[in-house]
Amino acid sequence: MSTLENFIVEAKAAAYVNDGAPQASCRAGSHDIGYGRGDWRYLDSYFGGTDFLGQEIVWREEQPIWAMNYYGHILEPVLIDAGGAGAVVKKARAALYREGRFLGDFSLGVGKRRFESASTGDIKRFLGVERIFIGGVEAYRLQFHGGLIRP
Repeated sequence: MSTLENFIVEAKAAAYVNDGAPQASCRAGSHDIGYGRGDWRYLDSYFGGTDFLGQEIVWREEQPIWAMNYYGHILEPVLIDAGGAGAVVKKARAALYREGRFLGDFSLGVGKRRFESASTGDIKRFLGVERIFIGGVEAYRLQFHGGLIRP
């Protein structure tokens, strides 16, 4: 499992957080960012912007082995827009990935904004939520879940 988890963290850090190179859409209207190393391949494919839905998949030797689904949205557009939320999320997730993980509880202040993420489970099966608070008000929320894919 640690090899898979290490690859997921590596791929997440290289893709969205580091503005990875967009790939051709694999589905009409999707935004796709991929990453690969050796027999491993990762794809983050999502729709939307301010409110968005997506899926991340990891393949090993062309077999899908792990996936995560997510839905995020702005709750308080007067306090934050998609660009502002994205900047906070990228900074916070980069710090989380530097710890070598993407699950568990994590919190980071980014200026006057506070990013918080919490999840239960492990890489095999998990459920979580990330939020951005501004002045104590929840302005952004993303819910996620996923785990291993088995035939």
